[in-house]
Amino acid sequence: MAKTLILTGVLIIVFFLAGAIGLGHLLHPQKWIILGFFVAYSFLFNRVMELGFREKNKNFIQFYLATIALRLILSLIFIGIELYLGLKQQELFVANFFVLYLFYTIFEIWNLNANLRRNSEK
Repeated sequence: MAKTLILTGVLIIVFFLAGAIGLGHLLHPQKWIILGFFVAYSFLFNRVMELGFREKNKNFIQFYLATIALRLILSLIFIGIELYLGLKQQELFVANFFVLYLFYTIFEIWNLNANLRRNSEK
């Protein structure tokens, strides 16, 4: 979870720098809500994966597939609620959400791969 918090800290710095150098128009005003969603989901992801590792990889695949399905369902619900509430700049919101979705997904797969490699060496 510490690596995810470091990643989030880097993203917060990038958000502030984007506004400072004049690229703030590329970020939706609700970027902090999107970022909060991914931090909350990452926390949930880490807890579920800890359960998967606790069972000595016996049910790891089921836990991992459950987190993928949960990410997709929660993301669709989140976007649906935001769009239903009459969000302005909907295309920018969805684009920012998609970029962060891919960013966090790639980071979590990379982090999980490192953990699997470390655990397989034991």
